[in-house]
Amino acid sequence: MFISNAYAQSPLDGLGLSGNLTTFLPLVLMFVVMYFLMIRPQQKRAKEQKAMMDALAKGDEVLTAGGILGKVVKVTDAYITIEVATGIEVVVQKSSITMLLPKGTLKSL
Repeated sequence: MFISNAYAQSPLDGLGLSGNLTTFLPLVLMFVVMYFLMIRPQQKRAKEQKAMMDALAKGDEVLTAGGILGKVVKVTDAYITIEVATGIEVVVQKSSITMLLPKGTLKSL
């Protein structure tokens, strides 16, 4: 009385196939949106950061992750020596350089 009859569906039912497709469509769309909003910009930023680190040369003015401003005195494979004041040099890892400053920035400080 309270239980309704259950009928088997045919295995070639067209609704079953399209039902599975519409079930995964939001998941696929969410992945596409996440790719363009999160993954792609991060990859672009990492590529720009690597190019900036490879292009560092003596005399460039830089900003470190710790907020130290200085002029590049020496560049090696993994480390950079920065002059923060006259006669004071600090050795930092290349990866800690966050920004290459325009020429003449330190003279105006």
